[in-house]
Amino acid sequence: MAARKRASSISISNKPDPSEPNSAPSEQKMTRKTVSASGEEFRLAPPKLGVIFVISTLLCSLYLYLLCFHYKVDNELKRSILINAGLSLVGFFVTLKMIPVTARYVLRRNMFGFDINKRGTPQGDIKVPESLGIVVGIVFLIVAIIFQYFNFTEDSNWLVEYNAALASICFMILLGFVDDVLDVPWRVKLVLPSFATLPLLMAYAGHTTIVIPKPLVAYIGLEVLNLGRIYKLYMGLLAVFCTNSINIHAGLNGLEIGQTVVIAAAILIHNVMQIGASVDPEYHQAHAFSIFLTQPLMATSLAMLAYNWYPSSVFVGDTYTVFAGMTMAVVGILGHFSETLLIFFLPQVLNFLLSLPQLAGIVKCPRHRLPRYDPATGLLTGTKDGTLVNVYLRLFGPKSEKSLCIHLLVFQALACAFCFILRHFLAGWYK
Repeated sequence: MAARKRASSISISNKPDPSEPNSAPSEQKMTRKTVSASGEEFRLAPPKLGVIFVISTLLCSLYLYLLCFHYKVDNELKRSILINAGLSLVGFFVTLKMIPVTARYVLRRNMFGFDINKRGTPQGDIKVPESLGIVVGIVFLIVAIIFQYFNFTEDSNWLVEYNAALASICFMILLGFVDDVLDVPWRVKLVLPSFATLPLLMAYAGHTTIVIPKPLVAYIGLEVLNLGRIYKLYMGLLAVFCTNSINIHAGLNGLEIGQTVVIAAAILIHNVMQIGASVDPEYHQAHAFSIFLTQPLMATSLAMLAYNWYPSSVFVGDTYTVFAGMTMAVVGILGHFSETLLIFFLPQVLNFLLSLPQLAGIVKCPRHRLPRYDPATGLLTGTKDGTLVNVYLRLFGPKSEKSLCIHLLVFQALACAFCFILRHFLAGWYK
């Protein structure tokens, strides 16, 4: 969780309520005071492209191998996926170029923060541009909209749901940016995704049934259960969870975007495996739909990660975290693999359960739930707050911010691998 403190442009501070936690995604202290440096004096550190090359190679190699060589994917479908991948690559470079430009504009509007996890060091006094997630969101939407020209016809059955999905994502980007500007209370943030999912829920025309696990069929007497409107309620709750879970599992340079790209890579691998293992054209389209939204998400996120990796040059803000969470919720819902998605989100589920006593007010919740930084050693130490970041530090001892982030991202990757192993062993027995 981030620490954020705001004041007016005339240096009048509004003291925050210490009992209210802040779930902003980056480790900064927001201010509202006059910036002495002009936009021309600002120089953003160059992107860490070497790190991005290593991360993208590790995450994308298996997916590309499965798509291009291992499975016999229909040529027309593969063509659409590769066109989408090409547009996503263009989105990567556009995002990379737009971030420094946007950073200068947000600094002019006094939207900057200080890295609390570097407090007491020279890096802790540097003004870091905030809310740069708006760049990722806008480029993502442009790529997704342009892709319609190459894939969907006017009478396509998927076009309505595709545009409804983009409307929900766009709505969430707007609400996230509003939160970055107005600092919306965290209790309000919990319900914002409910409104953002309305376009998707109203346009959803897919099935509302669930397959009963085989061990339970004898007790329930049904193999398929139609949930009706309850299924749509479940869709809305899933969107609320995914959006907020990314938002509260944060506080380290690169953690918010890192967990997103790891989950996105797992989603891509899962989709291409399902396409390769099925002969049902409708099933193919559902998973291809998921790929069409996940590839731009991953490409634009990797571009942002080039600036957000330790030491971070920019902060992504709530704009990015709620956008990423909503996008993954949408692809899980319309791709019909919400159960698998929740297992991919296992670290986020664990972080939510650890946070629940404080979020519910059962245990006192400070405004800042970040680990404690020791300037003498340069290490982070876990506090008693209920977050996965703090619990990990309490279990395994103090670590540097970069090392801790890498450990948590490896844990995220292991959770995704566990999901694939679990699906393999339960196939044919569970469903």
